[in-house]
Amino acid sequence: MTPAIVAENVQFAYGDTPVLSDVSLTVEEGEFLGLVGPNGSGKTTLLKILLGLKTPDSGSVRLFDTPARAFTDGTRLGYVSQQSSEADATMPVTVREVVTMGRYAHAGIRRLSEADRRAVDEALDRVGIAALADRRINRLSGGQKQRAYIARALASEADLLALDEPTVGVDTDSVERFYRLLDELNDEGITIVLIEHDVGLLAEHATTMACLDGELYAHDETRPFLESDALERVFGSARSVRADALGRDADALAGEADSLAGGD
Repeated sequence: MTPAIVAENVQFAYGDTPVLSDVSLTVEEGEFLGLVGPNGSGKTTLLKILLGLKTPDSGSVRLFDTPARAFTDGTRLGYVSQQSSEADATMPVTVREVVTMGRYAHAGIRRLSEADRRAVDEALDRVGIAALADRRINRLSGGQKQRAYIARALASEADLLALDEPTVGVDTDSVERFYRLLDELNDEGITIVLIEHDVGLLAEHATTMACLDGELYAHDETRPFLESDALERVFGSARSVRADALGRDADALAGEADSLAGGD
């Protein structure tokens, strides 16, 4: 099976400020990758490069075995950026209109067909916001908005869903429903790449995790990733973060580490 994403030796800088250094990463189809790292570590920049929205200074990226910058099948990609909510807050559009945007890659310049409208209705129903279809998007809660953006991706019948910190400002109950939906979509074979600041929450759902801080420190299945030293190397004193993600006590984890190292 062809990987969904293959990035090799990606370098990127804003002017004289280096952002990404020699990043190589492969995301298999059906993978649920959680990407973590400190603020300013280059996560959003990397995600945009992986989707072909930015061009690396050097290195290469392929999407479904096509060079990312030449990839034109927008029906296969769904992207929820950090700016989605801000943009829609200034636009007098309804939830249905936002979700319908997911069909434009299929419809092109022709009028929407009955099949297009049916795909929109099914996407709205799937994420549980069909009753809100005619409400203005800027009148929704944070959790409802994120469901609308996922519905837009579902309407496009995307194979790859990329999300950049989608739970910021979203209440706890909505976050739990949101992740249950992502789990369902991933179980159906949709590839997910998700930037998330809550390592513990991400560890409950992602099948793999990667840690970035300018360079890629680790990319592995979730459990081996958490048991490695990647988080400590990137976040510094991150024992409590790793313990929380593993669902274990930080002091107990420290004792295990000392024991493995032969104590003092």
